[in-house]
Amino acid sequence: MKKLSVTVFAFILSGLVLCLPAGAQSEQPTDQSAQDLLIKSEVETAVSMLGAIYVKCQQGEMTMEQAKKLGADLLRELSYGSDGYFWADTTEGINVAHGAKKTEEGRQRLEDKDANGVFYIREFMEKAKTGGGYVEYLYTKKGQTEELFKRAYVLLFEPFGWVVGTGYYR
Repeated sequence: MKKLSVTVFAFILSGLVLCLPAGAQSEQPTDQSAQDLLIKSEVETAVSMLGAIYVKCQQGEMTMEQAKKLGADLLRELSYGSDGYFWADTTEGINVAHGAKKTEEGRQRLEDKDANGVFYIREFMEKAKTGGGYVEYLYTKKGQTEELFKRAYVLLFEPFGWVVGTGYYR
């Protein structure tokens, strides 16, 4: 089974590298509409990766538990540009993977709010359940203490019950 997981990981990872938009492989765009398109594309690619894992589960090559573990492991390590990362929360608000703050994993985040009172995890859930979308909020960038303006794109991966997202700071 371990050999299969490594093979699936290598296959999916190589596919993701080939599918990433050109801008994601170098530097992030500076224009907001270009950044919006980039993060949306990145999340769609990450969700596509989870879809490939789910297919392997449906084919009996791994259990749902193994598929979710592999998906979380991949999301946690997946990155783009100089500091792009992904996170995933269950539809109940429990974080399952966080590429920048591993301490978030396993934590119920529905009550998390920024300095302006925005319950951003709740907003992630609402946007994701209606087909995906953008959320603006304040969040602390890795290695910093001050909350900065962030714009995220989130999308629901229904088979796992996960809301997957990424974003950029302005």
